[in-house]
Amino acid sequence: MTKTLILLFHPDLSRSKANVALAAAAAKLSGVEVVDMQAACPNGIDMVRDSQREAARLLAADRIVLQFPIQWYSTPPLMKEWQDAVLTRMFYIAYEAEGHKLEGTPLLIAATAGNVPAAYQPGGRNMFPMIELLAPLRATAHRCGLGWTSPFILYQADKLESAALKAAAIDYATTLERWIEATSAIKGRQPDS
Repeated sequence: MTKTLILLFHPDLSRSKANVALAAAAAKLSGVEVVDMQAACPNGIDMVRDSQREAARLLAADRIVLQFPIQWYSTPPLMKEWQDAVLTRMFYIAYEAEGHKLEGTPLLIAATAGNVPAAYQPGGRNMFPMIELLAPLRATAHRCGLGWTSPFILYQADKLESAALKAAAIDYATTLERWIEATSAIKGRQPDS
């Protein structure tokens, strides 16, 4: 069985119905592990203290999902700390032993946003399409040799009623199942640029 690792970066899951619902739906899938990174790293992520453990977690996975709420057009602070500590270690300090081995691993971004899709376009309230706001993550995936997949975005995440939230969670699980099936033989191959 292959392993799908979902790293959930939410600063306070007790305040998020959407990320909790998505994570719960994903956790029911075979071979999926969801890690609440805020609970796993309550004091932040330090390169010396935590990066070896986090690198090992990534290397044990066949595919990686980074799930988080969009906050001020970016990732939550803990996710940026994670990138700085773990990816710097893997791709600059221990490339041959770690980074090289991670190359070819498929990556999926799963993000929640508070506004409507129309707000994320030229002339919209947020000015830029979501794919442009996620460009730094796509560049990171490219630099690390991770296979980029079209992101899963849930809009109006903090405004969804129960039925819509349930439907979104089902959609997320279905998206993950299809992606897992499509990437089941990819790890170890170089991704297309």
